[in-house]
Amino acid sequence: MSVSKSELNVKDYMASLGQKARAASRIIAAAPTAVKNKALLAIANELDKNRITLVAENQKDLAAGKANGLDAAMLDRLAVKPTIDGMIEGLRQVAALADPCGEITGLSYRPSGIQVGKMRVPLGVVGIIYESRPNVTIDAASLCLKSGNAAILRGGSEAINSNRAIANCLQAGLKAAGLPADVVQVVETTDRAAVGELITMPQFVDVIVPRGGKGLIERISQDARVPVIKHLDGICHVYIDDKANLEKAFTISMNAKTHRYGVCNAMETLLVHEGVAADILPRLAAAYAGKGVGLRGDEKTCALITANAATEEDWAAEYLAPTLSIKLVTGLDAAMAHIN
Repeated sequence: MSVSKSELNVKDYMASLGQKARAASRIIAAAPTAVKNKALLAIANELDKNRITLVAENQKDLAAGKANGLDAAMLDRLAVKPTIDGMIEGLRQVAALADPCGEITGLSYRPSGIQVGKMRVPLGVVGIIYESRPNVTIDAASLCLKSGNAAILRGGSEAINSNRAIANCLQAGLKAAGLPADVVQVVETTDRAAVGELITMPQFVDVIVPRGGKGLIERISQDARVPVIKHLDGICHVYIDDKANLEKAFTISMNAKTHRYGVCNAMETLLVHEGVAADILPRLAAAYAGKGVGLRGDEKTCALITANAATEEDWAAEYLAPTLSIKLVTGLDAAMAHIN
């Protein structure tokens, strides 16, 4: 079978990233905690200094996304400006964490007199494939760096300009700490063939972590020749028990749904104990209406508040939008059964 020039170029490019990552992994695995923390803080400073550039590059992605018909949830995830402070704070929080590398647990004496235990060591090179949200570039890079791993990061094509700008900050911070810039590499090409190469390079990559929608996870799991750490389906629930503090429950339920609609940890289904439903649901329904959240409920919910009848599909829906399904349950066991 013939191979096109573009495919050959992507193959060579990804192999080059892999070779550099493998070499860098040996250096970062041996780096002292202080050096890794210095790099994390230096990256935070670079992000802070380059806010204008980050937002300007992100605007290119947002404009292209709108032109290409991305929905509101995707555009919300794509926006960098609301997340820059969070990225900076996240880097500082990771720097403050204990270093996992070298931690020894489970030491015990064997009959011969020697001690045997477990030591935590870096994995080596971690490939992370994700969609849309540019702040994941910082999340992934910081955790890999602190745990002594080199990283190859492949974000979505819709965020390419944002990720390139973030990559510049990452590499400047690594250099400032005296570490190779190749410790964290962001894939520069938007060619989808790059993903296929990344997940089939066991000589360079030790583990793949896909983070995104069901289609992405299934494709990676099916085609990878590198071990995969994956998630798949998941709908976020909040359960209000009959013994709950209803003021706290109200605040949590509002925040869980309305803080941001387009993120994967937004609540999609609210489960309420029948014993407190009449006390809290009308108040919640009024507050959700004020935020423009559309409600869908089971028969008992619709008898208490104004809501559209929920279908079976609603209980498995990740709306990523101002829509919420509500179900009344008889207790914790029933709530867990529904979630499962």
